[in-house]
Amino acid sequence: MNAMNFEKQGFFGQFGGVFVPETLKTVMREIADAYEALKNDSAFREQLAYYAKEYIGRETPLYFAERLSREIGGAKIYLKREDLCHTGAHKINNVMGQILVAKFMGKTRIIAETGAGQHGVATATGAALLGLKCRVYMGEEDTKRQELNVFRMKLLGAEVVPVTKGQRTLSDAVDAALQDLAENYQDTFYLVGSAVGPHPYPTMVRDFQSVIGVEARRQILEHEGRLPDYAVACVGGGSNAIGLFAGFMNDKNVALIGVEAAGKGVDSGKHCATMTKGRPGGLHGAYSYRLQDEKGNPAMTYSISAGLDYPGVGAEHSFLKDSGRAVYKTATDKEALEACVRLSRTEGIIPALESSHALAYGMKLAATLDNDKIVIVNLSGRGDKDVHIIRENIAL
Repeated sequence: MNAMNFEKQGFFGQFGGVFVPETLKTVMREIADAYEALKNDSAFREQLAYYAKEYIGRETPLYFAERLSREIGGAKIYLKREDLCHTGAHKINNVMGQILVAKFMGKTRIIAETGAGQHGVATATGAALLGLKCRVYMGEEDTKRQELNVFRMKLLGAEVVPVTKGQRTLSDAVDAALQDLAENYQDTFYLVGSAVGPHPYPTMVRDFQSVIGVEARRQILEHEGRLPDYAVACVGGGSNAIGLFAGFMNDKNVALIGVEAAGKGVDSGKHCATMTKGRPGGLHGAYSYRLQDEKGNPAMTYSISAGLDYPGVGAEHSFLKDSGRAVYKTATDKEALEACVRLSRTEGIIPALESSHALAYGMKLAATLDNDKIVIVNLSGRGDKDVHIIRENIAL
């Protein structure tokens, strides 16, 4: 692929692109060429399918939350149980795909960024499985919020590097990982965890996470004999949401809803509601919606959930918003905590705080609908990692 053609790829409408230094453009082009060669290769697909079934534990159930639905008194709520994946979240779907690409390219060292730590754990897991060196960048603030996941990464053999610049959260971890890649690209593969960054990452992540939506579409037809009315997922960078949405993108009667972190409230200044309060701009090598101050710098962000604490969003989500194919709503810390407790007590499932945002809006939506309607909520991760945060914020 020549340089000129490459730079024209990776756009979703006006969003996306490859806005990185020339050295990194060469790296991105090499990754894109490798992925293009592999994505339809039968041996690659068979190997990925093997790991999906035998290692990740796919397919994950689409579970009818009967008690929760009955208590709410509206639509049927189904949960896509990505929390049951190996490592406890959807992140491993993308990790196994990208790490096989890295292996094909002959890379011996994997780097990653992580917020809530689930992508870091998944990356450390994949690296251990394939015998690769692994370094994970994590904002210092997030290492404190997610101490358990930091230990899990180290137990799996990864080096965890706390990032002390900026807000010391996910955005700063991405900056550090990109700097590492620029310095060590000869032997290093940057395994991006969300549907963000320069091309080809948003496309790769979407493709590897699309298994969520493909399964959910087939499963709901088996359960109900028809498609859902709504598909709901939380959105930080947007990987679990784009994975769910991918299965229903061409089904115009299925409404796609992304739920962002409203934190203390969208007008409080302490939130991560990029689609609600942001505007288009450049961030981490791509053009998309982002939260920015009056000078155009990335804005300060906040969420109780480390995985949603990011000032940007994926390019494809930005396109879906502007095209009207998806809509983006919000849930506050308080609403997410309440949703977490309610699901725990009605269904015996403790969701991650990230997923609890989607659940909070999904429950609110379901209550307004007739009981013949169907809402699928993507339960992107389990709440083990968040129990100490939940305990600090609620009284039982």
